[in-house]
Amino acid sequence: MADGPVRVLMDWTPMETSAALSLLDRSRTRAGEDDATALHSTVARAAAAEQLGYDRFWVAEHHGVPGIAGAAPAVLLAAVSARTSTIRLGSAGVMLPHHQPLIVAEQFATLSAFAPGRVDLGLGRSPGFTAPVRRALRSDRIRDFAADLAEVRAHLAGTAEIIAHPRPAGAVPVHVLATGRGLTVAAELGLPVIVGGPLLGVAGDPAPGLAALARYRDDYRPSAEAPEPRVAISLDVLVADTEEQARDLVLPEAWAMAQARTTGVFPPLEPVAVIRAHARTAVQRRYVAETTAAAIAGTPGQVAERLGELLTRTGAAELVTSSSTYDRAALADSDAALAALLGRGGAGQSGGGSAADRLAPSRP
Repeated sequence: MADGPVRVLMDWTPMETSAALSLLDRSRTRAGEDDATALHSTVARAAAAEQLGYDRFWVAEHHGVPGIAGAAPAVLLAAVSARTSTIRLGSAGVMLPHHQPLIVAEQFATLSAFAPGRVDLGLGRSPGFTAPVRRALRSDRIRDFAADLAEVRAHLAGTAEIIAHPRPAGAVPVHVLATGRGLTVAAELGLPVIVGGPLLGVAGDPAPGLAALARYRDDYRPSAEAPEPRVAISLDVLVADTEEQARDLVLPEAWAMAQARTTGVFPPLEPVAVIRAHARTAVQRRYVAETTAAAIAGTPGQVAERLGELLTRTGAAELVTSSSTYDRAALADSDAALAALLGRGGAGQSGGGSAADRLAPSRP
């Protein structure tokens, strides 16, 4: 994270929204740094997010990816729990096809002992990026995602065939990282969802995503844990003093995505100056443009306008910003500016009602 005080951009007016605000950090590596540095940076960013008034901090699971050090969400969240005391902590997510439901439930019940009442379990079903990774994970067998989800919930609730230990120290809400099929499963099981990518329609036609969210809400079967449907939206959101600076913040991630799509390798983040010196193919330039268009980046006023429209259009109860960039000091400034933009006063002082209200599972 940044050395010294974080600079909060001042050219902003707080948005009027009751949406919860959270950060998703994938432990992105930087060129010339080791993986341990990325993991320590994630823990430091979580501590800073808590001071800024963020409601929740998420980490992810990726395997065999050179540009991402986050492979073990429960372990990383245990380290985060030791540096925080109030912010909620979650996985976004644990990829259920890689794990036995009992093991997942045990890990997050264990985590809840160190952060009671603060733990969320986000579950996805990505099988792994490449065939070698899938073989290494032994995840080539077809699994029933809905059945595995139900089994995890049963173990956490103590209603499964065996009683898992340790028992959770407080509720561990389950969330679904959802695409089209994931939304259907979540509606059937009565679970909140986290959606991103094309479903948000940030860089394209919003109609298909809106239709999918409408079906999720219409088909929702209330559960004891979540009586009403709840949608969180996830995307890159970066705030800077100028449009040009904001584009520079997006560029390292956009370039990494372009490389992944053209070479098959998702690399560590590089400095903007280095990226600009690279020769880029027409295809890579197109991918950079697509990733940039799918992010919300700009001055505080520009970000507020676009975010307000997206939150209203999707009816989202939570914004999960998944931003990353090479310059950690600039990223810290962006995190602080976004918190201020959504009315967070820092040090747990938040706008838009209490944290409990914003994170309530019954929010529509």
